[in-house]
Amino acid sequence: MRHMGIDFGKKRVGVALSDEAGNFALPHSVLPNDAQLVGRLKTLTVEQKVGAIVMGESKNFQQQDNPIMKAALAFKTELERATCLPIHLEPEFMTSAEAEHLQGKNAMLDASAAALILKSYLEKHRA
Repeated sequence: MRHMGIDFGKKRVGVALSDEAGNFALPHSVLPNDAQLVGRLKTLTVEQKVGAIVMGESKNFQQQDNPIMKAALAFKTELERATCLPIHLEPEFMTSAEAEHLQGKNAMLDASAAALILKSYLEKHRA
């Protein structure tokens, strides 16, 4: 089953996809966080035959929700309703910083952060 990874942000949303076997995660795209976002992601889940979504859970050093989490959880609910797919939360501590360290700052940074979130989830749930 293919998984989709999401790094949710106020302006941009990074998207990653796994292979069919769930062995690896690759950056896919960076989408604007606008009124068409849910529709674009729903279309992508159908086209790519996604069976589950993994979304970053943003917490601070004290393990409390970061300010973005309220909007992220509302988005999660909306996306679950639109896609009828399960959405799992995966801790995303410092994934954007790690992605920037690995590749430098570029247009695909958010997608690379989504791939790191997805990779973490896949590694924890590998059969």
